[in-house]
Amino acid sequence: MSAYGQFCPVAKAMEVLDERWTLLVVRELLSGSSHFNELRRGVPRMSPALLSKRLRTLQRAGVVRRSEHGGRTSYSLTESGRELHGIVEALGVWGVRWVGELGAEDLDPHLLLWDMKRTVPLSAWPRSRTVVAIEFDDVEARVAHWWIVVVGNEIDVCDYDPGFEVTVTVRTGLRHLTRLWRGDLDWPQLLASGDCAVDGPSDVRRDLPHWLGRSALADVPRPVGDVG
Repeated sequence: MSAYGQFCPVAKAMEVLDERWTLLVVRELLSGSSHFNELRRGVPRMSPALLSKRLRTLQRAGVVRRSEHGGRTSYSLTESGRELHGIVEALGVWGVRWVGELGAEDLDPHLLLWDMKRTVPLSAWPRSRTVVAIEFDDVEARVAHWWIVVVGNEIDVCDYDPGFEVTVTVRTGLRHLTRLWRGDLDWPQLLASGDCAVDGPSDVRRDLPHWLGRSALADVPRPVGDVG
């Protein structure tokens, strides 16, 4: 942990929080991840060794608590860590408003589907098994096909065909679905652009936006006009 050599509380806080990936690990814990593999799914480009190192650093700082239950390790935020919720949320709001441009390196189907899995409004889905197939047309074939399977209040995301009848199929680009999820555009805009096709019964096509929902920050207002 590096030191700034300042008594300023901001400097002291940054000694704990400004290492690469640290606040993203906190973000994952705030979002409900508690096991190592869950955390890895939320930060897929972070090496396991570095994730372990950051978790140990946060433990020493009193931000994260490590527990053993039935031989399985879990991680949770302490009171100190939970107080970071407002900071992480404020950073997300600022990022949506002022850092909107997405580069190719920012797009990851694994991360997008993971985020969708843990936030889709399950109460809006039918109670019977419902399968949404997603086909991306702008990524490699090995990561182009995904299935969201919902049965009651259980949800699973597969990157292989689960073998169930598909209720509706969405064909679009990863960039377009990511922008939709972030709230950079809405369903009518995406469909009108011709960059997305939805195949399924008319009532299912109507309900699909409510099934998938959007990210927690999708409704953050964007700046209007010249802010320079």
